[in-house]
Amino acid sequence: MSFQSAAKVTLRDAQLRRNVGKATGLIRAKRERAVAELPDWEALRDAGEAIKARTMATLPEQLERLEAAVTAAGGTVHWARDGAEANAIVASIAKQHGADEVIKVKSLATDEIGMNEALEAEGIHALETDLAELIVQLDPEDKQSHILVPAIHRNRAEIRALFERTIAQGQTLGYEASAIAEAARLHLRHKFLTVPVAVSGANFAVAETGTVGVVESEGNGRMCLTLPRVLVTLMGIEKVLPAWQDLEVFLQLLPRSSTAERMNPYTSLWTGVREGDGPQEFHLVLLDGGRSQVLADEVGRAALHCIRCSACLNVCPVYERVGGQAYESVYPGPIGAILTPQLRGLGEAPSLPWASSLCGACYEVCPVKIDIPSILIHLRGRVVREEKSSLTPEALAMKGMAAAFATRRRYEAAQRLARLGRGPLAKAALPGWTAMRDLPEPPKETFRDWWRRERES
Repeated sequence: MSFQSAAKVTLRDAQLRRNVGKATGLIRAKRERAVAELPDWEALRDAGEAIKARTMATLPEQLERLEAAVTAAGGTVHWARDGAEANAIVASIAKQHGADEVIKVKSLATDEIGMNEALEAEGIHALETDLAELIVQLDPEDKQSHILVPAIHRNRAEIRALFERTIAQGQTLGYEASAIAEAARLHLRHKFLTVPVAVSGANFAVAETGTVGVVESEGNGRMCLTLPRVLVTLMGIEKVLPAWQDLEVFLQLLPRSSTAERMNPYTSLWTGVREGDGPQEFHLVLLDGGRSQVLADEVGRAALHCIRCSACLNVCPVYERVGGQAYESVYPGPIGAILTPQLRGLGEAPSLPWASSLCGACYEVCPVKIDIPSILIHLRGRVVREEKSSLTPEALAMKGMAAAFATRRRYEAAQRLARLGRGPLAKAALPGWTAMRDLPEPPKETFRDWWRRERES
């Protein structure tokens, strides 16, 4: 389904529009206050952009350094060309430890490759421990709609009703947020203490030291990263950073741009394994999943700089009205409009580059200064050149115009014929265009005709 068709469906849901509009408005205002506290915010953005550009320019080298450092610290590194390979690796590790269940830290990369479904097919249940991810998981008909807050399209009353008929087992929870959260806490606590294998994503991984980092706000991540015997981290190859010092920049940019906090409540950093402290077996799965293909595009590769803060979603007028489910991707909003078509292939999501008004608000808030509007225009051009049929009405019309404008004689003949295109004839010839627009009336006499009559007679 195209973005336009999916958006028509979500636009009919007035409650969804109210929920998304209220939530994004609150996050947007909080972010503005948090960012205003830092006098060097623009300098931090410049630094973040420069670090990411350097990383992408030396990506093979940084990944090899990361592999060596993780291995030296007692971890095991796996390379996955695509989602199928990554899912097979994770399933194999779980089976080696006799696990029929894994607990998960919120991870967009695992959602991207459909890991939950792949593990389920192998007889392994993946339990989401992030509150918003759990909300989505409990309703088989639901889908994520935001990078940071996957259940942003739901309000408190809807979540309470969902919990009461699932994890609360019919218990009345009331409308207090604390009571609703407590139901999730009680449901998850036993799992934290008993499930032997955890799966996480990664916000960053430092090539210099082999350190992997996850930032979050609920504490579920800390439980998953420290209590199970085995930890498996799936990471897109673009998340690597060259040096430990680079974290100084990103641990300031990310929390203020995402949750509008000065720092994340839980910042977990670990390097390999240590006897008697945390997981005793660590696996890092490095996922390509189309990222090398994105890197080959000199313009589009900037999409790989993304640190998944969601600031662009919260300011986007299109996202605010249609919600994230219209994008039919785990990466919605402006960043999804440039990332999804490149990861999947333009032919799989050709309409997403048009899911934008090109207002530029996304570029203004991006903490690493990704020029999303320019990449959107670039991808639109690629879709037209590489994917769209030459027999569409638009393509045929453009070819006709190019032929008419190629010579003076044809151009003047087209001007004379244009006078026949007024009224009903124009609407019949251009039904899509004239359904919403008035066709300009051609003048009775062109400038060239006037010039000949006045100057050449």
